[in-house]
Amino acid sequence: MYKRWIASIAIIAVMAGCSTVARNETSPSPQNNKGVRAQQTAPQKKEIKNSNEVAKHLEQLAMGIKGVKGAHCVVFGNTAVVGIDVDGTTDRSRVGTIKYSVAEAFHKDPYGIDAIVTADIDMAQRLNEMSADIRRGRPISGFAEEMADIIGRIVPQVPREIVPMQPEMQQAPKLPNRL
Repeated sequence: MYKRWIASIAIIAVMAGCSTVARNETSPSPQNNKGVRAQQTAPQKKEIKNSNEVAKHLEQLAMGIKGVKGAHCVVFGNTAVVGIDVDGTTDRSRVGTIKYSVAEAFHKDPYGIDAIVTADIDMAQRLNEMSADIRRGRPISGFAEEMADIIGRIVPQVPREIVPMQPEMQQAPKLPNRL
């Protein structure tokens, strides 16, 4: 009984899918309209020629958002990373809203369209130190030092790679017997 019922529903579904619609009711084919062209409305990213000016521009743009106390920008290649400072007592959801507002402001700017925005305190401080090194004329060494610090925080400690400092520390402390 059920097999016939399922088979009949399947046949009806196949027949409905194979039906044709009258040609006058279909939408026009894009291949027939060769003269119609769409233009993108989103701002096009500009090539970054002077990274210092772009960094200052994006920092000022971020500082214009309510809730941003400071901004630090590092530009490398055609990409910008912006760290924002917010009040330490600000609620986490509010920090997310502020970060989104900065990203929204960057979206409307041709230099900031593909910028990366972070509100992480540590990352913002590291970006500040990198931009200071760049201003001092040490872009590569400053970047390398900060990347080493960042990777040092990410890489886990593997117990087998740890060498004990003193031989006395090798003995495990005796735990009291709780039975």
